[in-house]
Amino acid sequence: MRDEEIRRYGSVALRILAVAAVYYGSAEFGLLQQLVRGQVTPLWPPTGVALAGLLFFGLKVWPGIALGAFLVNVSIGPSVFPVLAIAAGNTAAPVCAYLLLRRAGFREELDRLRDGLALIFLGALAGMLISATVGSGVLLLAGALAPGGFWPAWSVWWTGDAMGVLVVTPFLLVLRRVRWPRGVRPSRWAEAVALAVCTLLATLLATATGSSSLLFLVFPFLIWAAFRFQLAGAAPCALGVSTLAIYAATREAGPFAGQDLFSNMVTLQAFNGTTALTALLLAAVITERNQTHEEIRRVCARLAEMVAGIEPRDR
Repeated sequence: MRDEEIRRYGSVALRILAVAAVYYGSAEFGLLQQLVRGQVTPLWPPTGVALAGLLFFGLKVWPGIALGAFLVNVSIGPSVFPVLAIAAGNTAAPVCAYLLLRRAGFREELDRLRDGLALIFLGALAGMLISATVGSGVLLLAGALAPGGFWPAWSVWWTGDAMGVLVVTPFLLVLRRVRWPRGVRPSRWAEAVALAVCTLLATLLATATGSSSLLFLVFPFLIWAAFRFQLAGAAPCALGVSTLAIYAATREAGPFAGQDLFSNMVTLQAFNGTTALTALLLAAVITERNQTHEEIRRVCARLAEMVAGIEPRDR
């Protein structure tokens, strides 16, 4: 019994360390795209990593989130106590989002429309209010933010954390279930490659030109991904499109050139939010429709077998 307990505790410890390591690594990537005070970004991948870790392993890995959040903020925070408060907020937000999703009966497969809506409204928009409010409030109280900078920092913090959930969490949920497909026709592989290349080229074109209206060139390809590949295609496409758009915004290139921070944030987060919602909800609807169609087909097949097995009565 003791050996089993040691193995169980060792497995939990390894998962905690793995969550902390991935959280820290994704945070370092997210900080490359900061827009406010070198700390607040329009896409904060660790929130997506944290929520996915909780969905995978349960509440027992929350110390990994806390450890990763502390290590990230200790190097950029104003002092120890504000860092601890920010880390607590960054930990509480995904934990609360996880509890809300479990309460709503969320399924990791994201194969129902209700799962997509739950991830959007409970996991992203509601849960991330905690981290944005705590973080921005702590920076204000510590003197790291001017009073007039609270709401800009809060809005970027909240939308960045929410985008991390909307973009990164579905991608990680897909990545966990990915298996090398067998018996796939070459035409299917060719379609997947064509989708990836077209999405990349359309995004590069849209973020290289000065007109923000061209950003919506990417949506036909997101619809293509959702219809043909469901979440397995829509989630990576949405992540790639959002990443390239944020990269253009941080360089103030294309449609983000010559604009102030507020205008760029409105354009960027409206685009990223629409991208994530289109990919996520459409993929969920298509998956649910396909499952319903398959269930109807199975029921019809069983009925046909039952009818065929009924012996005709002699008159």
